[in-house]
Amino acid sequence: MQTGPVSSSSLPGTLATLRSDVFAGIVVFLVALPLCLGIATASGVAPFAGLVSGIIGGLVVALLSGSHLSVSGPAAGLVVIVVSAIASLGSFSAFLTAVLLSGAFQFGFGMLRAGRFAAYVPTSVIKGMLAAIGILLIVKQLPLAAGLAPGAGTAATGTAGAALLETPFGNVSVAAALVALASLVLLLGWETRALRRFRFVRAVPAPLAVVVLGIGATLVLDSIAPSLALPTEHRVALPELESLGALANAISLPDFTQIINPDVWRVALTVAIVASLETLLSLEAVEQIDPKRRAASPDRELKAQGVGNVLAGALGGLPLTAVIVRSSANVHAGAQSRWAAVIHGVLLLASVFVLTSMINLIPLACLAAILVHTGYKLAKPRLFLSVAREGFDRFAPFTATIVGVLATDLLLGIAIGLAMSFALALRVNVQHALTFAHHHDHYLLSFRKDISFLGKVQLKHCLKQIPNGATLIVDASRADFIDPDVREAVEAFAQEAPKRGIVLERKQWTERPAPARLGPRVKLGGDAAAS
Repeated sequence: MQTGPVSSSSLPGTLATLRSDVFAGIVVFLVALPLCLGIATASGVAPFAGLVSGIIGGLVVALLSGSHLSVSGPAAGLVVIVVSAIASLGSFSAFLTAVLLSGAFQFGFGMLRAGRFAAYVPTSVIKGMLAAIGILLIVKQLPLAAGLAPGAGTAATGTAGAALLETPFGNVSVAAALVALASLVLLLGWETRALRRFRFVRAVPAPLAVVVLGIGATLVLDSIAPSLALPTEHRVALPELESLGALANAISLPDFTQIINPDVWRVALTVAIVASLETLLSLEAVEQIDPKRRAASPDRELKAQGVGNVLAGALGGLPLTAVIVRSSANVHAGAQSRWAAVIHGVLLLASVFVLTSMINLIPLACLAAILVHTGYKLAKPRLFLSVAREGFDRFAPFTATIVGVLATDLLLGIAIGLAMSFALALRVNVQHALTFAHHHDHYLLSFRKDISFLGKVQLKHCLKQIPNGATLIVDASRADFIDPDVREAVEAFAQEAPKRGIVLERKQWTERPAPARLGPRVKLGGDAAAS
């Protein structure tokens, strides 16, 4: 055990980088605050649940993670799972039990060093999953962005005299719809080259600008046009917390009696798999944009996320992952170490006590607009065109994953995409394992690569085409592995060849298989052997 003083290089940050980390932490806080609130609202739970996850992501996961720049919190990609899980389990407390179990699963994944398996998921399936999530986000948030309050009926439940328009779907707030429209215009314009020329636009995150716009609209309407003001159900409703005791009372606790419910375990496994996949993808993306190209252990990251989700489930938070939006904001703000993520967590915790009155002025329509814009970025039409140009073998799993997610659920949709990718890979492997050509009565059967038992059907089809009296050359010089079933088919043909007057020559073929590792193998090499 090392007993000497700890070197500065082993610390997560130094005083030399503290200034950069503080600035980056403030920027990430300004990005994360509206996203935490918006994701919680989209998930149909109290906004406080989103802040709990953001705080845990900053104060716990950031310290346990091996990543220097990754930032964790509630993810838009899990909204679909959260909504369907709460509906199927019947209560948020039962879902919290599933979140806690999902964290235990993730920690187990890390202990089993399962992080490397994420590399086996095809890119087309991942793109399809994200595109499907984007479509679902847009579909689910459009009603709120259009001014329809969650659970709104035919009667107004908001402030008296509020401008509400009766529709077959419920009472629509005209002011909320206009705020959402203005927010979407601002979000789209914030990324244009014309506005990016201004230093102010480059310095202020787009979600923060939208939130400021919404708060300003609320204040203006409340003061000069009360009859047009936003109803209360169209605003964030964060409880006032004046002490730690009030904070403890606001925390939702899991229902541990649901731990014997098999549906809880199914939801837990779904959350663990999808959250782990999104975390590992974000981790890889952060490594690519890190100016210092610092790598992080995926298994350590899974264990850190597991601890975070155990705490999130125990303290009434949403499931969390490493999130690329916050992480990229962290990198671009000049963060040098994980202390930037910790500072963002501290600020989120402080906002619960000192910014509640301001947060409650935020229109839900603003948060819906942010999530609609996020969904659009995940499912841009350009993405569909680019994947289509890559060919059928890429576009088919991409489309199958989207259709599967939209028709069933996220985990089953990913499984459908993986099955499609596997089927197409088998088809390519079988079709290109061997080639067959002939000139007059001379035939060439060439093994182009390793050939498994799946190639036996094509092999037999080729051998049936050899006429009596012909010459056949079987060339195995480019194959490292030949399945025993394929060898038996060739040997059976060799025994019948003399009776039909067929001359069979085998190049780089030996009858003695090498010792098996993953299966019987044939050692190929040496002189050509003629039968």
